[in-house]
Amino acid sequence: MMTSWRDSESVNLMLDELETWAVVGLSGNPQRTAYDIASLLQRRGKRIVPIHPNAPTVLGEQGYATLAEVPFPIDVVDVFRRSEQAGQFADEAVAVGAKGVWFQLGVIDEAAFTRTLAAGVPMVMDTCPAIEWRRR
Repeated sequence: MMTSWRDSESVNLMLDELETWAVVGLSGNPQRTAYDIASLLQRRGKRIVPIHPNAPTVLGEQGYATLAEVPFPIDVVDVFRRSEQAGQFADEAVAVGAKGVWFQLGVIDEAAFTRTLAAGVPMVMDTCPAIEWRRR
């Protein structure tokens, strides 16, 4: 199963074609990995959307408390939450019409992976865009 978590077609779709990335767990703390990856996404031409209960503006982008509050289409939902909390965000991503779901390195929820794929939404799990860009 692990290999399909990093399906190259899904990785390529998200990194090459999808532009608007909602980053779940992104706060204004530059010491956090989510901040570094959101910054990298911006440098790679992606629009980031911070998703955090406090809805902070991060890296110049307005934050939202939930995915449902974002008033424009989201292409990818990138999840920086513990595995036991991550599945709900995959479900919310499907509900808001996201075109992809990305669970960061160490974030694994096999049931969420199965549900998301069954809903027709590509999902990548247990890896990071920085890692995947370096592999190219």
